[in-house]
Amino acid sequence: MPSALRDFHHQLSGPENGPRWVFLHGLMGFRNNWGKIIAGLDRTERCLAYDQRGHGRSMKPDSGYAPEDYANDLHDILNELRWDKVTLVGHSMGGRNALNFCVRFPERVERFVLEDIGPEGRPGNLEYYQELLGLVPTPFPNRAAARAFFSGEFLERARTRDNPKMLAEYFYANMEEKPDNTVSWRFSPQAVLESVREGQDRDRWDEWKALRVPTLLIRGEKSRELSAETYEKMLSLQPMIHGVVIPQAGHWVHADQPEAFLHALRGFAGLS
Repeated sequence: MPSALRDFHHQLSGPENGPRWVFLHGLMGFRNNWGKIIAGLDRTERCLAYDQRGHGRSMKPDSGYAPEDYANDLHDILNELRWDKVTLVGHSMGGRNALNFCVRFPERVERFVLEDIGPEGRPGNLEYYQELLGLVPTPFPNRAAARAFFSGEFLERARTRDNPKMLAEYFYANMEEKPDNTVSWRFSPQAVLESVREGQDRDRWDEWKALRVPTLLIRGEKSRELSAETYEKMLSLQPMIHGVVIPQAGHWVHADQPEAFLHALRGFAGLS
């Protein structure tokens, strides 16, 4: 196995000689988040999804969670795989990391799909995630206790921007059994908070303006993460970029409306 990939829990699917795609999950996510989308592509496309650093079952260093660090990981992985060019798809934090990659390594990107994230800085988000993670009394003694918490107390106490039931399911999916049989986070909470701090401490409009690869910007109609105003501003600054708003979708567009999301991807890539 290539040495860079040893540090990352990953999955390669689809024909080895197929056009190459890479999928980057969002904050607190992991590679399985892309399952339905990849299943709609991997008959003809070669797809890579992996847990980014600090997330899932990948390496969890004590520091190094700026978009530049995540982008460097991708660069190393592509070099190990000897993939010259890819279609790069990034959701939320993964989209911010992918944007940095596209600006710094445009020769490695055939096309870019940015899902529901803008370039503006949001320093206040750190407190929001600190509060949410602080509500969860990890470790749990077992999975039943974790399930009971996320289906009860969490829904009563959590002040969330999106559907609290969806967030509760997302958090529960991030629980795993530890060697001592307790149940706790699959990701590193420290890594999550540093990712928010490093990724959202300033705006990245300079990167957006510098983007020079074919790009599809996807927004969920009901998203509270990427506002309609920011979406329109992004398009106005990059007239060559195509934008799509998917109805009845929030921030997790590919999970809320997978068929519509996949249709947009396939159309952008010229797939039948």
